[in-house]
Amino acid sequence: MNPAMTALRMKLEELECHFTWELDCSRYKLLCIRDHLEDIGNDRSCPWLGQKYNLLAYIHHTLGSNDVALQCLKKAEEAYKLNRPLDLMGLCLLITYGNLSWVYYHLNNQEESLGYMKKVEALLHDYPSPSQGELHPMLCAEKAWTLMKFDQEKKKKAIEYFQTAISVEPERKELKSSHALVLASVHNFNPDNQQEESRVLETLRLVKEHDPDNLYVASTYLIRLGLGSQVRREEACDIAFQILNRPFSCYSGFVLILYFYRLYLSNDAAIDLALEALKRHPNVRYLKMSLAMCYKWKIISMEDNASKELMIDKAISLYIEVISRYVDTSIKLKVDLASIYALSSIDRRELADQIYEELLATIQESPMLQLIYNRYASYLHFNRNDRRRSIQYHMMAAEMPDLNIYGERSLKTLRKILEQGKDISEEICKFLNNRQLEKSTGLN
Repeated sequence: MNPAMTALRMKLEELECHFTWELDCSRYKLLCIRDHLEDIGNDRSCPWLGQKYNLLAYIHHTLGSNDVALQCLKKAEEAYKLNRPLDLMGLCLLITYGNLSWVYYHLNNQEESLGYMKKVEALLHDYPSPSQGELHPMLCAEKAWTLMKFDQEKKKKAIEYFQTAISVEPERKELKSSHALVLASVHNFNPDNQQEESRVLETLRLVKEHDPDNLYVASTYLIRLGLGSQVRREEACDIAFQILNRPFSCYSGFVLILYFYRLYLSNDAAIDLALEALKRHPNVRYLKMSLAMCYKWKIISMEDNASKELMIDKAISLYIEVISRYVDTSIKLKVDLASIYALSSIDRRELADQIYEELLATIQESPMLQLIYNRYASYLHFNRNDRRRSIQYHMMAAEMPDLNIYGERSLKTLRKILEQGKDISEEICKFLNNRQLEKSTGLN
């Protein structure tokens, strides 16, 4: 690397932008975030359109598509010019220009990279941060919105950045709404901690009043109330009607309302709502995935009969289509499809076997392996009557580092089998003891 590029690199590393925010995660997680951002849609009324394109640009660069990254950054620039006040325009473009400088640097285009670096330096001179060495408070919103798309630790940081952003722009509804949503995401419903639960509910309630058009917040609030035994069915139906009559995106709250319908109305009501949404927006892949989930919920609750088999046929056909629309992020969809094959009265277990064999042979990332091992273990136990292999796969899920919900489920299953004193209890006991030893000595 020549001295000029080395000096440029040092300057780049001092910028506040996606390339310096330590957004490291697995390739699969990046692909999932990419699909999520694409499902937001391109509605110009979306207050986070510029932030969406900035994050998409970083993801496309990380996945190896610099040309697409540059296209996204140009769209981010256009979105900011459309949605932000003229006197704040330069400040809003700081992060975009920083990203552009980084992308051109990686393309070995020193001239363009330096050009955008100079633009960043000029803007930093015009809009200095009140606290030297810290991100300008009015840019904290973008960093917060970005971090909330990643893991729990980053979401906790997002809460702090949103609070800083709200302190300087309290009139921006989207800041308070996103702050409330990430707060609810970090602090899951916990009936044993009423103080925390009351704080989350009150935050959601106030934001719902302040930003009544945000149906994602309204849906989140209703779900949270329902989990605490305050079920508001009429209000949910009203929100569903409003969602149906708006442009669709994954920010509409639609999946949350479907979940509410499933819990507090019926699976049939959820299916009817999803079908109506698809009737109005027939090409939205996100809605097709939502309907597929509704079919799965319905099938699980049905008795074995001809109606169930018809529903299974519908679900299989739809899942295959949805998987083709989410080619790079379809692991959970494929596992769901395998489960539906296994529930059929027609013996389709070979098709389920094929799915699991393919996933076991190709997936290497720990979080997704925990999902696959856990679900495959259940399949082996309930559908293949292979108890020993089932336990082996539960062990494989439970021995992985940083257990997620699926690894924890496998661990819970193993402990339950041990309590029952079955014939393989000695092997499980040895496994659990070794796991505890590794955990206590910091080896895991």
